[in-house]
Amino acid sequence: MQTLLAGAKAPTKYLVPMAYQSQREEIEQKKFVDYKDVPYLRQFMSPHAKIMGKKRTGMSAHKQREITLAIKRARYMGLLPYLAA
Repeated sequence: MQTLLAGAKAPTKYLVPMAYQSQREEIEQKKFVDYKDVPYLRQFMSPHAKIMGKKRTGMSAHKQREITLAIKRARYMGLLPYLAA
């Protein structure tokens, strides 16, 4: 276990940049989240094909649940990978 010096920051877990406020507003304008819209859903996945959390994406809880369900449906249909290759 690493010890932190006074004033030092803890290492970040992910290196994926969080969406800026302007991008968040653009993303939230979409009224219906479709599982067939693969480029849109890839915005909410890490490079390792994991679904990013609500804090990372900046979406509301309701929208995050819709996005998660759409990603899971797209995975089941074979449009998105379960694991990154």
